[in-house]
Amino acid sequence: MRFGRAPLAAGLAIGLLLSPGGEAMAAPKPTIKQAKAKLAKLNDKADKVVDRYNTATEKYKEAKSSYDKLNASYKRKLDTVSALRAEVVAMAVDTYKLGPDATAWPTMIGEADPTGMLGSMALAGQLSQEKLGKLIAFNRENRGLKDERDKAEKAFEAADEVRDGVDKERDEVRKLIAQQKKLLDRLGAYKAGNPNSTGIKYTGSASGNAATVLRFAFAQVGKPYIFGGTGPRGYDCSGLTQAAWRAAGVSLPRTTWQQWAWGNARKVSLDALQPGDLIFSSGLGHVSIYAGGGRIVHAPQTGDVVKVVPLSAYGGRLVGAVRP
Repeated sequence: MRFGRAPLAAGLAIGLLLSPGGEAMAAPKPTIKQAKAKLAKLNDKADKVVDRYNTATEKYKEAKSSYDKLNASYKRKLDTVSALRAEVVAMAVDTYKLGPDATAWPTMIGEADPTGMLGSMALAGQLSQEKLGKLIAFNRENRGLKDERDKAEKAFEAADEVRDGVDKERDEVRKLIAQQKKLLDRLGAYKAGNPNSTGIKYTGSASGNAATVLRFAFAQVGKPYIFGGTGPRGYDCSGLTQAAWRAAGVSLPRTTWQQWAWGNARKVSLDALQPGDLIFSSGLGHVSIYAGGGRIVHAPQTGDVVKVVPLSAYGGRLVGAVRP
């Protein structure tokens, strides 16, 4: 009997999972309330992951730019060394025709560092100042060639490593987007947006730079939220704030974290908000622009569009504000 208990228990368990018709019972669908709660958690997580993705992307751009500059410098030096080498070869041919130290030239030209050869040949007394100058220049540029190449190779390796981080974060964002879209479809709340939206007109009381910022931001209303988006066809939250303030001639960093750090000396109280101020959520996963009158304009999250909503939409989850 002891051996019969396990099959019996298993049979009971299977029976509980089967419908009268013998089919497995489907897991109950989440209620609207449960779906909304899960979506809110996903949105909070996605905000942070998107900011990590943006940060990794910015680091890659910097690393790639550094590599491009170093590689260009290496190529210029390589061209210089090649040109000087051609002149040195021509000088060697001339010297060979004239006779002195002809056998030493091929060795010197092939040396990575011909300094010692220059001394041993006592060329200073045998060559014109012009030719000696070319030899010295060749020697100097040839010595620096390896350093330039090594720097470029290290910069390339660094950029490649950072790019791996970008790919990792991008994969994570895409997984979250798939989950968000599924829930939004379930709720019938997915908004594709219109990349060509002309937005709405700003009619508030802001002036100066703030007015320029809000006119730009309001003109983006209706465009889709796109992770990593910096416009003009779609934005993520920090992409919108960066683009809006750029329209007013102010250069903000790319990511939410960077914008918060950049504004360290420009923090303002949430009780003293003015139109154009940047408002940051707790955890720094999201940033919006204060539009005045208790409203904000922002790019919320996947499946939504740039829009103007009450400041209370943040649900009290605010960490502070910055006035650029």
